Amino acid sequence: MRVALLHSVRMPVRGYGGTERVVVWLARGLAEAGHEVVVLAPSGTRIPEATVVPLDPRQSRTRGFDLRRHLPKEVDIVHAHFPLEPPPGVPLVWTLHGLGGSDAPLAPNAIAVSRDHAARHGLTGFVYNGLDPTEYTFSATKGGYDLFLGRLDAVKGWRWAVDGAHRTGRELVVAGGWRPTLRPGLRFVGEVSGYRKAELLAGARCLWMPAQWDEPFGLTLIESLASGTPVLGTRRGALPEIITPAVGALGDTVDELVSLRPEIEQIDPAACRDRVERLFSHRAMTEGYLRMYRGFLADGILPTVDPITPPALH
Repeated sequence: MRVALLHSVRMPVRGYGGTERVVVWLARGLAEAGHEVVVLAPSGTRIPEATVVPLDPRQSRTRGFDLRRHLPKEVDIVHAHFPLEPPPGVPLVWTLHGLGGSDAPLAPNAIAVSRDHAARHGLTGFVYNGLDPTEYTFSATKGGYDLFLGRLDAVKGWRWAVDGAHRTGRELVVAGGWRPTLRPGLRFVGEVSGYRKAELLAGARCLWMPAQWDEPFGLTLIESLASGTPVLGTRRGALPEIITPAVGALGDTVDELVSLRPEIEQIDPAACRDRVERLFSHRAMTEGYLRMYRGFLADGILPTVDPITPPALH
C-alpha cells in the first residue's frame, strides 16, 4: 500500500509535539510493515522512512487548499492529522487528536484516539496512539522522586500532583513550561525532551497524572509505562483504558490518590513496559490504522470498533 501522511507542522519537533511524534512513529511503523510512505509536511521535515513532499504551512490548512496538486501518483489513501475536506476522487481519512471545536457532528472519515474520545464525538472508529519503545529507557531501578511531566495548566492537574506528593512525603520533580513557586520537596526542572525526558521517566518511582479534563489519549501515560514507571492518575477521558491495576492506580480526589500511592510501590516495572509493547507500540498503532485504511477503501466507511471490548484490549 502507498500511504500519504499529511500534517501542517515540521517534523521531527523539538520539545513536546505529541501529535508530531505520533506521525513520525506511524510513518516508521508503516515502513517496517512493508508499505511505501509519503509525508506531506512543511519544508524542513526529515523522516528517513518516508519520501517527504514539502508544503507551505500557511496554505495547507487554509480554505481552498488543493491537496491534489501535491500528491504523488498512485497513492492509495491519504491520512491527514487535521480536519480536511477530501478532494474529489481522493480516499482520505483524518485523525482527531484533540477535542472537536464545535457541536457539529464530525465527518464520517474521522478517527478518534481512544474509546472514550470516540464516544464523546459520536465516532465509531478509534486507534490508540503508539510510540517506538526503543526511544525510551527502561529501568527497574528507581530513584527517590515522583514525577509530574506536562504543561503547568490547571486541566493537567499539576497542583493536585504537588499537593498529593507533599502529603505522601515524596519529593516531586516537576517538568513543565514555566516555574511555579518553589516549596520543600518540590524540584522544578523546566520543559524537558529527548535524553533528559527519558532519563527522568526511567528514574521516577511514579508518574502523577491527575488530569482535570477528559484526556483524548495522554501520550505521557505510555511514555511513562515504556520506561517501567507506573502511573497515578484520575478516572478522566482515556486514562481508565490505558491504566490497569497492573500498571498504576486511578482515583477521583486528591485524598484517594494519596491513599493509593503506597500501592504503586508494589507494581512490577516490567509489567508496565510489557503493556506498551503489546498494546501501545508504534507497530500496534500501525496495525490499527491499516485496519481502518483497508475498511475505508473496501466499503467507503471506517470499520466500527466495539465500544465495550475493542480488539486492542484482548
